[in-house]
Amino acid sequence: MDATTGENPQSVVVPPVEGVGGGGTAYGWTDGSLECSYSFKGVADPAKVPSAELLYVWCMPSTATIGQQEMPRPLESISLLAARNERESVQIAMRPKASWGGLSGAGTVQIRCSDLCSSSGDRLVVGQSLTLRRVVPVLGVPDALAPLDLPEARINLLPGETASVWASIDVPTGQPPGQYEGHIFVTAVKTETESLLQSFGKSEKYQLYKELKNCLDVIEPVDEKPLEEVVGKVKCATSTLKKVLSSAAFQEFYQDNGSADMMDEDALTSLSIHVKINITVWEFTLPQTPSLPAVFGISETVIEDRFGLEHGSDGWYNALDQHFNWLLRYRISPFFCRWGDGMRILAYTCPWPADHPKSDEYYSNPRLAAYAVPYAPILYRDAAKVSMCKELEILKSKVHWPKAYFYLWDEPLNLEQYEMIQSMSSDIRAYAPDARVLTTYYCGPSDAHLPANSFEAFVNVPNLLRPHSQIFCTSEWVLGSREDLVKDIIAELQPGHGEEWWTYVCLGPSDPLPNLHLGMRGTQNRAVVWRVWKEGSTGFLYWGTNCYEKTTVASGEIRFRRGLPPGDGVLFYPGEVFSSSHEPVASARLEHFLSGMQDIEYLNLYSSRFGREEGLSLLERTGVYLGPERYTLDHMAIAAMRAQIYQACRPFVAV
Repeated sequence: MDATTGENPQSVVVPPVEGVGGGGTAYGWTDGSLECSYSFKGVADPAKVPSAELLYVWCMPSTATIGQQEMPRPLESISLLAARNERESVQIAMRPKASWGGLSGAGTVQIRCSDLCSSSGDRLVVGQSLTLRRVVPVLGVPDALAPLDLPEARINLLPGETASVWASIDVPTGQPPGQYEGHIFVTAVKTETESLLQSFGKSEKYQLYKELKNCLDVIEPVDEKPLEEVVGKVKCATSTLKKVLSSAAFQEFYQDNGSADMMDEDALTSLSIHVKINITVWEFTLPQTPSLPAVFGISETVIEDRFGLEHGSDGWYNALDQHFNWLLRYRISPFFCRWGDGMRILAYTCPWPADHPKSDEYYSNPRLAAYAVPYAPILYRDAAKVSMCKELEILKSKVHWPKAYFYLWDEPLNLEQYEMIQSMSSDIRAYAPDARVLTTYYCGPSDAHLPANSFEAFVNVPNLLRPHSQIFCTSEWVLGSREDLVKDIIAELQPGHGEEWWTYVCLGPSDPLPNLHLGMRGTQNRAVVWRVWKEGSTGFLYWGTNCYEKTTVASGEIRFRRGLPPGDGVLFYPGEVFSSSHEPVASARLEHFLSGMQDIEYLNLYSSRFGREEGLSLLERTGVYLGPERYTLDHMAIAAMRAQIYQACRPFVAV
């Protein structure tokens, strides 16, 4: 956002930033007074009073956590930079100055958007490229992003509380570069129901009820009646409806030629708060296949329980297919998972067997950076080794085979579990010697010759698993803030033999280190990916995205699992909890992770031109990320880094 003041000046002093994770939550700030140039008694009429006199509207970056007690700031126009195939987001906050709604709290706000247009006539279309979502608190923390209808959405505001809307712009791959401009109009409105009910006394309401019920009684029983009788009933009903519409209750509408719309579009626009939005689309196109494989788990059992789906049924396949395609939007390579005894895991990306047409559709998807192949049968009726042999014979001949990996065991803790991994890996490599096995761990085996919790035992794990594991995926919890320990991990690996180092986060590390827990700052979530890029791991794993407590009701309350930090293992919510939609609802934390994944594509572009050392220098020089405890809390540093990459690389990209 730039410093240009919007069209509706608001006399507001910026409050001090207080509060916890996320900042920008100025609890208890009361300095200053609310000034209003209009005076009115009782509930205001939004058809006569400009919306700027009824509510505050201001914009904040996507990384801000806007709490219910967030205090207003000056309204500024929105200025964004985006590559093609990139999503950029911003938040629009609203807080009532006065009440105008009567029955709906402080009142109802209507939000309308225009297309974003360039001078050459190209457009970013509302509802396709430009979308709005209501930010909904979860455990008191703004996190769930519930979709709003476009081009016109309505939300209710409550007295003394700030609400926010998350606006996203998705730039298509083929979008022509240029400057795109548009507006978001925020208007205080009175709903038709409120307008009617406020003008009715009890006797009037009862009289209206009787007239309408009489009309219904007359018109309903017309089946198999003679035509003459039906015509008579319609005339009677028409007469009753005309009588109702001409009553005093509807007089103001009747005089306006029967229009039920109290405010036409021009009147709405003149009273609205105008939020100007400008986005620069540049020539760089984010690669369809993410540079960093980020593999995230989806619990199949949670889906089965919550939506009442039988394993292997048509509904089950449809639900998994929906979740797979939805998560691909976030530059994530999903895998479905089922947990067994002792942290054994069945992980698979495609629920269909390799000889099914859907299989190639999944594995060949250019948005997929890596895919998990099941060791055991997905459907219980299949024989294990026969199933795996058949899968491997088909998959290893495909061009996408280098993306494949096996995830067999999560965090093995003793030598017996290590031997299980070795046995399963031997079975796999008997059919496919170049197969990759991924193993996550945060310590060495408890019954080995080295103390299990020592860093020496942790670093020694590759020697115990070689050649049965090729992707050594370590917990960032072990490193803590000790970035210097990375070199010791890498020193034990053999890249020449196909060994890779990946990382993961789960219930640790905790605040202030980067993670995806509920209540952490937006930049703290985004820093998860910055850390991966700076430390140099070649992949990232997150154990679960929908691992809430069990329920058998699709719209059932979301409860985080006991013993885990809030939000751990949950990055989206069932759509049924917030509306009638069946599409998952993203968390703000998932959006922050996507932004981080986009940031590293910018850094990769910069490094490809100027070298990795220069890329690392830029990351630190702009103050975006210096280490696990030293990353920006201010969105401006991120904007500055991206702008410098744009300025430095645009001449080469545009050629």
